[in-house]
Amino acid sequence: MTPSRARVGIVGLGSIGRTHARVLAELSDQAVVVAASGGSPAVLAELGLSDTAHLSPDELLTRPDIDLVAITGPSGVHGELALAALRGGKAVVVEKPLAVDTGTAAEIVRLGEELGLMVAVVAQRRLEPQNVAVKRLLDAGELGRPLLGETFVHWHRDDAYYAHADWRTSQADGGGSLMNQGLHNLDLLHWFLGPVSSVTGHYATLGHTMDAEDTTVATLRFASGALGLAATTTATRPGDPARLTVFTSTGVLEITHTEISRWEFDGVPRPAPADGPAAGSSDPAAIGDAGHLAQWRDILAAYRDGRDPAISGRDGLGTVELLCGIYEACRTGRAVTLTEHP
Repeated sequence: MTPSRARVGIVGLGSIGRTHARVLAELSDQAVVVAASGGSPAVLAELGLSDTAHLSPDELLTRPDIDLVAITGPSGVHGELALAALRGGKAVVVEKPLAVDTGTAAEIVRLGEELGLMVAVVAQRRLEPQNVAVKRLLDAGELGRPLLGETFVHWHRDDAYYAHADWRTSQADGGGSLMNQGLHNLDLLHWFLGPVSSVTGHYATLGHTMDAEDTTVATLRFASGALGLAATTTATRPGDPARLTVFTSTGVLEITHTEISRWEFDGVPRPAPADGPAAGSSDPAAIGDAGHLAQWRDILAAYRDGRDPAISGRDGLGTVELLCGIYEACRTGRAVTLTEHP
């Protein structure tokens, strides 16, 4: 029997892990954090978790009184932790990205389905009201036929940001601007315009001294025939809000952070914007909790009702495949064909 409140363990109490803890505290009628891994005593006290079991990741993942594990640590360990949690009989909520390689991401999805355990991936921008409305209108054909999609993430991250956590400087660990900063907008573009058939790309490290790229440009060919362009960077100053534009056969829309800043469709009302936080263009801590709150509401309802969450492991897998395809295109200098999972 599903307990009245989901019993949650959090692996990782960095800035995003603390967001999850705050959101779960707001949803205390639906969930209770029974264990956490990571975080100093001061952080635990700040989050009201001083009396919560403080365990190593291995101890937490095998603890019998945990139903659902939130994996919020460095991107490069998401995959291995998700697999270990599933093998321990836990449903999982994985911060973006699901994994930093397609093989591990696909194995998480396969194992979750085999064991009948929920896999949810955090992609909270899909649940913002203006994005839900745009997706509905595009799918219904009310905005015409998509021709060109563009996304630009011109952000700034200073040297202190990278010095704070070594994984941010490593491309293999998901620290580059494409995987770490660009994922949400590329996920949205992918969600809006559908499967991507091929990609090309170039990356470079232009504003920092590190292994990970801080600047990437990519072109996309969608299965529908539409084309796409993406640029991500953490080298630009002072940093601008992320932007996404879709040109169709009947008009154009542009989303700047959470605001629909351009809407040119005759007879189709402009969707209302989300009541969003700061854009995080120059300060990652400025990204607020509202999106995670909306997604956790859905995740807990899905867990309670035994249904798939709004954003599932398969959704996360598709985005990982897209980003890894772009990385391969950048490394090889060739167009890369993608085969998306149904």
